[in-house]
Amino acid sequence: MHLASMHHRIEAFQPRVVIIDPITNLASIAVGNELKSTLTRLIDYLKTKQITAFFTNLTSLAGASLEHTDVGISSLMDTWLLLRDVESNGERNRGLYILKSRGMAHSNQIREFIITGKGIKLVDVYLQPEGLLMGKARMQKEAQERAASMVRQQETGRREREFELKRKTLEGQIAALQAELGAQEEEFRNFRLQQEKQQDMDTRAKAKMTSLRKAD
Repeated sequence: MHLASMHHRIEAFQPRVVIIDPITNLASIAVGNELKSTLTRLIDYLKTKQITAFFTNLTSLAGASLEHTDVGISSLMDTWLLLRDVESNGERNRGLYILKSRGMAHSNQIREFIITGKGIKLVDVYLQPEGLLMGKARMQKEAQERAASMVRQQETGRREREFELKRKTLEGQIAALQAELGAQEEEFRNFRLQQEKQQDMDTRAKAKMTSLRKAD
């Protein structure tokens, strides 16, 4: 009757997505084989109609195996998302990871998710030698990394200012040396011209003296 009722509602509403939340509640009105048969027929029906199906399953026992569900239909699912509560540092945080996703590449990392006023938000977790950091521990780590990044930026800025000051100082020294070199070159050119003029005058004077002696 539940299967017939779900078929009727799906036919009437023509949805693109159907959510069954949770499938474990059906165990209270049916035995294992009947429930598995019902869900198998429902899944087949939804696949035939090309309707995306989303099933949730409640974990009944702490530490139970993650490789199967209580109703035994995990092998029929294309993608299996696992939600876990992670207790650490005096708080409980929510973790999510993909247990399987048939026919497509997927991450094997645990991601923390938080419920905000704008919906569910996935956040990065920090992997440490002692384990994952979530919640306040993650926020403290983020604050430490932001502080370290700020220190690095300040140090980079300080070194950049020092380099700029040295560059301007050296450029000034180079300009002064170039000016001094230019002055020395000008002085040397003037000295050489004077020497050439003096030598020319001496040559002319010597020639004149030679000429006068011949006259005598």
